[in-house]
Amino acid sequence: MKNVIEVRDVVTRFGNNIVHDHISFDICEGEIFGLLGGSGSGKSTILKEIVMLLRPNSGQIRVLGKDLGSLSLEEAHLLRTRWGMLFQSGALFSPLTVAENIGVALREYTDLEEDLIEDLIRLKIDLVGLPRFAASLYPSELSGGMKKRAALARALAMDPSLLFLDEPTSGLDPVGAQEFDELIVKLRDLLGLTIVMITHDLDSIFTIVDRMIVLADKKIVAKGRLDEVLAASHPFVDAFFRGVRARQRIRSAS
Repeated sequence: MKNVIEVRDVVTRFGNNIVHDHISFDICEGEIFGLLGGSGSGKSTILKEIVMLLRPNSGQIRVLGKDLGSLSLEEAHLLRTRWGMLFQSGALFSPLTVAENIGVALREYTDLEEDLIEDLIRLKIDLVGLPRFAASLYPSELSGGMKKRAALARALAMDPSLLFLDEPTSGLDPVGAQEFDELIVKLRDLLGLTIVMITHDLDSIFTIVDRMIVLADKKIVAKGRLDEVLAASHPFVDAFFRGVRARQRIRSAS
């Protein structure tokens, strides 16, 4: 399958603290790819490097065929318009309504007529399963699940090829989390997205993630499909995938 993200021999340091010690992996077009690891393992850092919020100390990252280390400012700007980002908290602009939040990028980066922008905003609201009346609500008036969906609609505003999700089901009840997982798969299939997600949610990992990496001890200690990761031998993998909650999840799936 075609690689849309390639991470090669990346080293990341903050002062004397090494976060990534020569890590490499690929993400294929159309898959849902998981970034797993404990607190401080560097999963958020590598995501920030992929979306050009941070630079690694060495190594190479290629996204959609572009070497991030050699882009001009204009090239970097154009590349950023090809992905969307859902932050863990949603990060909606509190003074703006849901519709205004979704429309920010469309008004900032396109020359579309206002009527067309309004049509696109309604389309994105429908796409993520929000009721139409939510368009006029402010973030403070939304439930946790509605905030996630509104932020997802904003992430999809520019019709991206890539979608990055930071703990997309955190803070949701089990029913809401399952519905959000189902929405992620639906959007992947409908829009042809490649999705990269940081997650600790065992249900998401067991049901919707196609491949993953597990970060620990500054390295990738397991990678691949779920069965390949389960076969890896490392203390963090053992604790994460063979603990009580994971065993219960495996039994319920079998």
